[in-house]
Amino acid sequence: MTARSPFSCILWDVDGTLVDASDGILRRLTITLTHFGLPAPTRPELVHWIGPPLYESFQHHAGMSPEGAAEAVAFYRDLGRADGYTADAKLYPGVGELVADLAAAGIPQGTASSKPEIQVTALMEHFGLTEHLTAITGATPDEKTLAAKADIVAEALRRLRAAGVDTSRPVLIGDRHHDVDGGTANGVPVVFVRWGFSWPHESEGAQAVVDDVAELRALLLIDDPQP
Repeated sequence: MTARSPFSCILWDVDGTLVDASDGILRRLTITLTHFGLPAPTRPELVHWIGPPLYESFQHHAGMSPEGAAEAVAFYRDLGRADGYTADAKLYPGVGELVADLAAAGIPQGTASSKPEIQVTALMEHFGLTEHLTAITGATPDEKTLAAKADIVAEALRRLRAAGVDTSRPVLIGDRHHDVDGGTANGVPVVFVRWGFSWPHESEGAQAVVDDVAELRALLLIDDPQP
């Protein structure tokens, strides 16, 4: 029995969806904010930081000016480069296998992440997912030129089309309201996963909400009785 998908291609958010990098993010944020004389977030407060571009978060959650936020992002990124962007990161249980199974079923996939693309690429290589992805799309290094989720989703779709992928029935898998907003802006339905860093209300507007990878698999892969 083979498997097929109701979708022609699949876009993945990264932080909170494919990868749990919260330990490393909290450590780097603590070092960065302490360096700038500001209080570090607690783990419960970390949910506010993961998902949106850091350039925005340093302004919204730490009260920094745009100039100060740019300096903080640069400092934070230097810390990430020092540990190769993958320290303390781990895949959520079962998602790596799902990505591999989708690829085996011939479903094109790509990332659409607000994380800088160099970091997304490093993580996908680290976890052995690169071979299953047709395109890896993330934010530009300054997190300003290409940062808004809607723009990132649009760019991810453009890259998939350039690779010859049918993007007529896409779906975005994500864990924050930014994913829902970014997908909606591009006419892309969103499957919202609960294992990430969201508040309950953030799933509003999603086509579906799943609590675990088994539920997500059931939406993305359908057994086909035809040989």
